[in-house]
Amino acid sequence: MADQLYLNLWFPTFEENQIMPRLMSVVGQLPFSATAPGIGYVAVHPVDWNQPTLFERTFDFRADPETALYLLRDFIHADYAYEVEAQWDLWIPQQEGDLDVTWVLLPQSVRFAANGMEFDAGSYQQDGHIQIDFGLDTAFLCEEAAFTPEVAARVKSNVHKLVEFTQAVEKNCGTSGRVLWSESEENLAQKLIAKLQRVQ
Repeated sequence: MADQLYLNLWFPTFEENQIMPRLMSVVGQLPFSATAPGIGYVAVHPVDWNQPTLFERTFDFRADPETALYLLRDFIHADYAYEVEAQWDLWIPQQEGDLDVTWVLLPQSVRFAANGMEFDAGSYQQDGHIQIDFGLDTAFLCEEAAFTPEVAARVKSNVHKLVEFTQAVEKNCGTSGRVLWSESEENLAQKLIAKLQRVQ
């Protein structure tokens, strides 16, 4: 069963004047999709996720990250959260009718949420100052498909991209902690190793 995959990030400090620079730094590590090389959506959420947005803007996934995040500059507050959506390319299984499954490199959404220190009663303690939602973990585990050498190669390629992004964030963004996790709370690395061992 597929689960949502997240990366939670913490920083030594996350004061109001650091929110946008730190968010920009993390977003800047993403290897953007070749066909959607920019930001597709930004929003400002006050107090908690149940409140209506104060501001939102939709783009065509070609907006320059600095330009898109600059629109949020007038909404900086410790009890706000900031949502940014972009895309990167992953290998995704496709099947039409009874034909064999083919793997296609397709844009997939990545959602960044920067949580002010007072947003949602200090939810950053659990969710991270910045939480990255990669969507379903299917592209990294492909648990529903027969694990052939081709599938293994595509999954390895996707996982390599995930690992490279995570390492780039750790190296370049000044984080003090990070957790990669899925909704089932199973360890992604252990699940992947178990899957790969079955095709040795």
